[in-house]
Amino acid sequence: MAGASLLLRNGRPMGKAVADVLVTDGVIAAIGPNLAAPPGVAVEDAGGALVLPGLVEAHTHLDKSLWGMGWRPNDAGPSLLDKIDNERKLKRELNIDPARQSARQAAVSSANGSTHIRSHVDVDTDHGLWGIEGVMATRDTWREVIDIELVAFPQSGLMRRPGTLALMDAALAAGAEIVGGIDPCGIDRDPKGQLDAVFALCQKHGKPLDIHLHEPGEMGAFSMDLIFERTRALGMKGQVVISHAFCLGTPDPALVNPLIDAIAELDIGIMTTASASRPVPAVKPLLARGIRVCSGSDGIRDTWGPYGTADMLERAMLIGMRNNFRRDEEVELAFHVCTQGGADIMRIADYGFAPGKAGDLVVVDGEAITHAVVAHPPRRLVVKRGRVVARNGACLKAAP
Repeated sequence: MAGASLLLRNGRPMGKAVADVLVTDGVIAAIGPNLAAPPGVAVEDAGGALVLPGLVEAHTHLDKSLWGMGWRPNDAGPSLLDKIDNERKLKRELNIDPARQSARQAAVSSANGSTHIRSHVDVDTDHGLWGIEGVMATRDTWREVIDIELVAFPQSGLMRRPGTLALMDAALAAGAEIVGGIDPCGIDRDPKGQLDAVFALCQKHGKPLDIHLHEPGEMGAFSMDLIFERTRALGMKGQVVISHAFCLGTPDPALVNPLIDAIAELDIGIMTTASASRPVPAVKPLLARGIRVCSGSDGIRDTWGPYGTADMLERAMLIGMRNNFRRDEEVELAFHVCTQGGADIMRIADYGFAPGKAGDLVVVDGEAITHAVVAHPPRRLVVKRGRVVARNGACLKAAP
């Protein structure tokens, strides 16, 4: 998509001295004081606010949100399978239309400053490619506002529901960018079968893998070891992400440290939402090893739970709180996870805040990055490839 041109005056790039930012044809052309406005280029005044790179929502489920559908009391059962089965039943009963609902969530994400989304999208034998087709429609019609990539995700399991593998294959052939998986032991109870199948899809379609791994402790470590074996054997270093990775939160260095060694060796990315209800990976040690770490909102006001605002500055705050980050440089690690960390996971080549990078910017009030994280006020402006797409906390493109 062709970009636009914009001169953003009087901002504080990354919280530093006041400067202007010039975006030309969707690309940052210059950052500095008192830049000249080229003829015909739109000018916006940041009024001394922070200017930050676009936020990255690297793990969510655009096809599931109930946003805009009224309040529905949550009555899902306590187990993971209870929630999965309840959601699959309610999708048609409530008409959780993936095209409509993904567009609504995309609008909220954009208003909150996200410029990229990775969405896991359900593929199952009850609904076929309904979710994939709906989110693809949003991906195509919202390109000027936000970039969306799809993970074909067997939420209900792969081996336990015959026919799902063929649907996954069809979803990838139709244009889903990433292969998904889920709890090879805990959901499918066939770790070899599931992992052989998803890695075979990666090989067939030339796609990377992003697998949900909620499994705790030794079970999760066992599944990770099987993922490591296949990543190594198939030459997929740098092409695998493990989402949630709760087993890395186990308070047993003898179990966790060898896993971290292998993750660093194989350049496996880790996604954490900083969940308050489970043991979670500690962010600082992973980053210290050079491991790519990202975050996301996960489910947003869906049949699983009532929470979620699609605000990645708020998510950075939650990461900071969960990791006991207090010093500014620590909170900035949480901000990194929700910006550059997500871009590193998604391999966004032109992401960043420097000349030559994409003109994806967020203008927000705050005295410093840490202040913006803990206060997360409404975004003054959100810019996508030089085009203003949200203003004063509202997306300029109307959602259905």
